Amino acid sequence: MFESLSDRLGSVFDKLKGRGALNEQDVRDAMREVRVALLEADVALPVARRFIDTVTEKAIGSEVLKSITPGQQVVKIVSDELTEMLGGEEVAGLELDAKPPVVIMMVGLQGSGKTTTTAKLAKLLKEKHGKKSMMASLDVNRPAAQEQLAVLGEQIDVATLPIVEGQQPVDIASRAMNAAKLAAADVLLLDTAGRLHVDEALMAEMKAVAGISTPKEVLLVVDSLTGQDAVNVAQSFTGEVPLTGVVLTRMDGDARGGAALSMRAVTGKPIKFAGTGEKLDAIEAFNPARVAGRILGMGDVVSLVEKAAETIKEEDAEALAKRMAKGQFDLNDLRTQLKQMQSMGGLGALAGMMPGMKKAKAAMAASNMDDKVLVHMDAIIGSMTAKERRNPALMNAKRKKRVAAGSGTSVQQVNKVMKMHQEMGRAMKQIKKMGGLKGLASMFGGGGMGGAMPGLGGGMPGLGGGKGAPQLPGVDRDTLPPELRDMLDKK
Repeated sequence: MFESLSDRLGSVFDKLKGRGALNEQDVRDAMREVRVALLEADVALPVARRFIDTVTEKAIGSEVLKSITPGQQVVKIVSDELTEMLGGEEVAGLELDAKPPVVIMMVGLQGSGKTTTTAKLAKLLKEKHGKKSMMASLDVNRPAAQEQLAVLGEQIDVATLPIVEGQQPVDIASRAMNAAKLAAADVLLLDTAGRLHVDEALMAEMKAVAGISTPKEVLLVVDSLTGQDAVNVAQSFTGEVPLTGVVLTRMDGDARGGAALSMRAVTGKPIKFAGTGEKLDAIEAFNPARVAGRILGMGDVVSLVEKAAETIKEEDAEALAKRMAKGQFDLNDLRTQLKQMQSMGGLGALAGMMPGMKKAKAAMAASNMDDKVLVHMDAIIGSMTAKERRNPALMNAKRKKRVAAGSGTSVQQVNKVMKMHQEMGRAMKQIKKMGGLKGLASMFGGGGMGGAMPGLGGGMPGLGGGKGAPQLPGVDRDTLPPELRDMLDKK
């Protein structure tokens, strides 16, 4: 998400931050490059122009250019304005404070992902908010659209309105309202019909459905991959139906991201959710400040911690913490860590959320290291016997050949897994020598790191473990920076 834009902006700001002093022309030259980057990322021209004018005006002020770190100050201004462009500091949630059933109406063009997004929202409401939902498909035009929603409903265990052949959208909406009341549903999600383009018949249908169901939320679902077309669609719908928010789908596949940056300014409505994958749990609340941080390469550690807290079982983290405290770490522990990385979105997703990881991510891509590496590693460990996983020292040449054949990999790949395990095992022993997890935490200011990042345990090999416990991959005193070595020696 936003990869090309992020790379372009990163190179512009690296130049600014690398200079001790800036003048007005330096700032204007940099902003010209930023403007080009925004336009190449498919940001609407009026939005890009307004953004650049605002940032330039603030950045050429004397308090910025005469400050000790003018480059950093300019980046801070850009970050603040980017956050504002995306919707400000507030995260816009769903308005559910009304007499049930609260109606959420999904609108958008055909192929934008409305039906899947409807199911994703129903699942989110059920699991995160404890709401009982019902879904109803009003799409009588697209073949099997109603059946598709019914299948998704079964997958997420959410009720869908029974299909009655020949009924028209307004009649279906009326029947859905009655069914939701009888079922004591908290929320009713209406998946409306789409078209290949905006037309009068579509808008008349939207207005009629809205009139009978009086929705609390009208969410425009837009495919972010359509770039500038997404903005045009948003403008068309904004003038016809009372939108309350936008859902951007396929954000995981959009390297440019211009649709997201333009949407708030064009519609005047907040972006409420972003679809980040095909799975039914791949949807997240749109947080402007965090997205701005990702675009500017500042990472998104808060989201990383939240994702870790959601995917990592507390008992697993505590069990690993106890084993680490004793200096123990076998191949079962390594396998657990690899699986946790996969459940958190894989190497690319994690690298994108960690500050300063852009270069590491590029290096991974250059060496053809992707999420398949995690799958191969898991297959290698899975091909070992339980005894071998508990006692890796048993892995001789003959056993390695057997494991390589059983996992469809090579002996060299098996050796890499064994080497990773050995390095992490050494790290565990060093942590034990430092007084265990508590001793290590005290070296970093009384465990402040752990407290700030609860539940991060197990997210990456060597990064994870116990509850609020910081752990470092491959801790080798000689490889640490001199100032950190000195700090450890004083301790």
